[in-house]
Amino acid sequence: MPTVECDSDEARRRLEEAGVTVTPGNTDHERWRAERGDATAVAYDGKVVVQGGSPTDILPLLEPGGGRAHVYFDGASRGNPGPAAIGWVIVTSDGIVAEGSKRIGKTTNNRAEYEALVEALTAAAEYGYDEVDVRGDSQLIVKQVRGEWKTNDPGLREHRVTVRELLDRFDRWSLEHVPREINDHADSLANEALDNA
Repeated sequence: MPTVECDSDEARRRLEEAGVTVTPGNTDHERWRAERGDATAVAYDGKVVVQGGSPTDILPLLEPGGGRAHVYFDGASRGNPGPAAIGWVIVTSDGIVAEGSKRIGKTTNNRAEYEALVEALTAAAEYGYDEVDVRGDSQLIVKQVRGEWKTNDPGLREHRVTVRELLDRFDRWSLEHVPREINDHADSLANEALDNA
């Protein structure tokens, strides 16, 4: 069970800011409890103990400074436009912290890529990271967001503005294009969401 040495009142504030419900402790020694995903945080004086099958569901929110994460995103569309889905993964030195995928209706591949990036950055912000290194296999999205290519499509331009606003929440960020094989987990998640329709 991971133990975070911290001010439990400050940890509680971070959890509540992230939208996590904090409840009173079960014993006289417990200051409070909080659950997120498959993790439960139990606060004592000067420390928080994390229990459950997936401690990383809550650990990043407890640690001051937020830390650094690698974020991978991918969107998929069959038909372009056609049925579409997104996938994203957040990875730290502890391994995969979070991942997600879902169908997003009928749209183009580029819009799906942008929606995947928005979801991934939103999740990274919710987990409290203050530095993100973002990776995707869509050269178009990467170069548009970095301002190297124009964004002529009005819908994509809106997505680009949203992505830049999300990136500005972090103290430091990078965005790089990577080959599909480097982005295979996010790619698999998006395609599995399409296959499981």
